[in-house]
Amino acid sequence: MRKLLVLTARIAVSLALLYLALRGINFAAIRERLSQINLVWIGVAVLVTIFQIFLGALRWREISELCHAPLTDLLAFRYNMIGAFFNQTLPSSIGGDAVRLWLVQRGGAGWRAATYSILTDRAVGLIALALIIVASLPWSYGLIGNDKGRLALVLVDFAALAGGLGFLLLGHLPWAWLKTWWPTKHIHACSVIANRVIFGRTTGPKIAVLSLSIHVLAVAIAWCAVRSIAASADFEQLFLLIPPIMLITMVPISIAGWGLREATMMVAFGYAGLAQMDGTVVSILFGLVYFVVGGIGGLVWIFSAEKAVSAMPLAGSAEL
Repeated sequence: MRKLLVLTARIAVSLALLYLALRGINFAAIRERLSQINLVWIGVAVLVTIFQIFLGALRWREISELCHAPLTDLLAFRYNMIGAFFNQTLPSSIGGDAVRLWLVQRGGAGWRAATYSILTDRAVGLIALALIIVASLPWSYGLIGNDKGRLALVLVDFAALAGGLGFLLLGHLPWAWLKTWWPTKHIHACSVIANRVIFGRTTGPKIAVLSLSIHVLAVAIAWCAVRSIAASADFEQLFLLIPPIMLITMVPISIAGWGLREATMMVAFGYAGLAQMDGTVVSILFGLVYFVVGGIGGLVWIFSAEKAVSAMPLAGSAEL
């Protein structure tokens, strides 16, 4: 019953946000835009997305080694592609993480190591995204003329940055109870691993380059969507707009980000002086690109050896 209520709530949130994003939009204009799509750019966006997932696999592999859940580059990439499929089909934007966790522990790593590798990878990605947004704030202020938009940008980003830095700080605190009290011991362990990954002499530069590249590729995907409809936004503007949008759509309150992404993109384009309708169309195309890549990941899943296993706790929890 609880799972059904959560699913129903997320569907309702997605539909409500889609309604808010689309209620003032001229659908005839959207149809005209969509009818003129340059599919070559959409194809490029699909290829860029697959490459982004591959870079994410390389980062995850680096982290998983420190978590005693070693993966090869190819295996991490395959699991990430399967995760992309389940991100589109399960009732949460983090559904793919649950499947990746199951796949890793099934390979013999254990629930604890598998969970630590995925949670740490998520945390490192969030910290990198928050740092990118903070570094670009001087230029974002010049782009966004609306005072409410500027305030929202600062609040969202510094909340994420404070959470990320607090998470890293947790690994340096000497209090013994952090390592023994159940609600904190696993978070503390992930924090210790994240500090080793980020500040390690060999792993730090790799993680920094991979994380920056992953987020830049998200901007490139949006730029391909912009080019496919010949919208007026340029790459520099998107570099300032897309990272905050991605940060907001990480909140798991909708189905695969649908609705939340469209509403946020529309508002962000409006604050930047761009056509809100273009923001909505770009967001839809952005989501469709990930949906197509998720479909490719579905084929990887169908033909994988793991598909033969009938019992998979997709929405279950594990005792760490």
